[in-house]
Amino acid sequence: MSQAKPGAAELEAAIRNVPDFPKPGIQFKDITPILSSPQLFAASIEQLTGHFKPGEVDVVVGIDARGFIFAGAAALKLGAAFVPIRKKGKLPWFVHEQGYDLEYGSNTLAIHIDAIQPGTRVILVDDLLATGGTAAAAAALIHKLGGHLLEINFLIELSFLKGREKLKDLPVRSVVIY
Repeated sequence: MSQAKPGAAELEAAIRNVPDFPKPGIQFKDITPILSSPQLFAASIEQLTGHFKPGEVDVVVGIDARGFIFAGAAALKLGAAFVPIRKKGKLPWFVHEQGYDLEYGSNTLAIHIDAIQPGTRVILVDDLLATGGTAAAAAALIHKLGGHLLEINFLIELSFLKGREKLKDLPVRSVVIY
């Protein structure tokens, strides 16, 4: 008899809630219990990519920094390339940049100018959808390079922050929604 693979409910149960981190009033969603379990980590990658077959995606893009964990594994599973999108000043080659607003301030993301070729089939993977600004900026960079964005996938979505509204014209999937 084979053991059932963990699904979204098991992933949600493993996510640790850390009150008042990194500042008072924030309920931080800690994914390290998922990462520390090979079965849960594999299940998270399956949940993020299971509806795609190898050969259907050319590039998996991950957003600095926790998005790299999931996107790198997803790229291996799908037989696709991995492309990082990083904070401004962290990539060593010529880049395109995209600014975005945060709750208190702004930031800038960057991607190498040759990371994605026009028409490339891309999925964007990140750990968390909050207000949507980071994902919207990453999607804009993918489009700027001519990538065909198939989907944006998140392990966790904080729906009360309404991040999907900034991504309303883009295909979004989330595994665990709070």
